[in-house]
Amino acid sequence: MTKLILITGVSRGLGFAMTEHFIHQGHTVLGCARSSAAIEELRQKFTTPNDFTVVDVTNEQQVENWAEHLLNKYQPPDILINNAGIINHPAPLWQVTSEEFSQLIDINIKGVFNIISHFVPAMVKNKRGIIINFSSGWGRSGSAQVAPYCASKWAIEGLTRSLAQELPSGMAAIPLNPGIIHTDMLDISFGEEAANYTPASEWALKAVPFILKLQPTDNGIPLTVPI
Repeated sequence: MTKLILITGVSRGLGFAMTEHFIHQGHTVLGCARSSAAIEELRQKFTTPNDFTVVDVTNEQQVENWAEHLLNKYQPPDILINNAGIINHPAPLWQVTSEEFSQLIDINIKGVFNIISHFVPAMVKNKRGIIINFSSGWGRSGSAQVAPYCASKWAIEGLTRSLAQELPSGMAAIPLNPGIIHTDMLDISFGEEAANYTPASEWALKAVPFILKLQPTDNGIPLTVPI
């Protein structure tokens, strides 16, 4: 059975890898990213019924417009994946600028809230759908030099587990740790060592089937993609 899957941050990294594999398996992806050039490339590569739009998840008006457009055109998504996120440049917390900290919180937490606010009501009305908020191993532990990122992912863990208790039967909200994957974000935090970790395209071979098997019985359970 084909599924309608909404993914934020589809232009690169895990978002792009998931998009590619979901579509190759016959599912439909509704995706967004901030880069207009990247979105145009995705539109050229993956045609209808897949649907890609330039959206900044930190801009609630843009998210609201996107949700209105998609929900008028399609059914509410079967799976909603809040993937968009950034990491801070490694530094002690007191050396992180307020601008960098605010941008990270806006994308990693407020962006997730904006997507949930404007898509989940339609899913709740239907009493069906899986909401996956990407967390991190650093959302369940701490590490030097990445305090802002850890803080944002700890927030996602709490937000998602609380949301899980508010959903009707037949739905699920799951904080999902993708594991340590070689992406641009990992390059920022791990430097040259990042290349030693699993590439995003290889990760998606296991992540996509894992996500497709998630059920309402997984509601509120912190999970990790098996690598």
